[in-house]
Amino acid sequence: MQIRKRSSFLYYLGKVVFKLIFILIYRCKSSGQENIPENTGFIIAPNHMSFFDPPLAGCFMKQDLYFMAKQELFDTPILGSVIKRTNAFPVKRGMQDMSAFRNAFTLLENKKALLMFPEGTRSKTGELGKARPGVGMVACNCQVPIVPVKIVNTNNMKKFKRIEIKYGKPVYPPKEHTKEDYLKIAQQVLDEIRAL
Repeated sequence: MQIRKRSSFLYYLGKVVFKLIFILIYRCKSSGQENIPENTGFIIAPNHMSFFDPPLAGCFMKQDLYFMAKQELFDTPILGSVIKRTNAFPVKRGMQDMSAFRNAFTLLENKKALLMFPEGTRSKTGELGKARPGVGMVACNCQVPIVPVKIVNTNNMKKFKRIEIKYGKPVYPPKEHTKEDYLKIAQQVLDEIRAL
């Protein structure tokens, strides 16, 4: 994966537009940005209730944020062209997509911020789902911190409830680890989200 020094104009435009929408329409409150690491690669790990969670997580950070998005979105002519320019890269769901994980490793090695959902998929109930090992596996193998992020009310956007986003203190993976640690770390991140 080729890493650009700067994100595209479309990424920055989207970041500004989404931030204005979240603040002006949804009265969004953000907190905990001081917990976001600097000068290192790291994983942003929010709970997941809506398609708006990725831009919400990114628009209140000063760092550029990179995303995994399902392969099907890239196959859509117009949408695929847009998301390629907004720091997204494809992942094939339902399988271990090693190409996607290599892209993730490359980004983190280049001190970028990567968004991964510890639940692995969107919650349809608004409650936290089960932990999946992916975020723990990437963090352990790249030795990067994970920032737990609590998002509130993106599942109620039609009701125009106030949206909140809280960045928690980083979770650091152990230097010595086994595959069993991957799920433990993901669960620890979910526990931190629940406590925020």
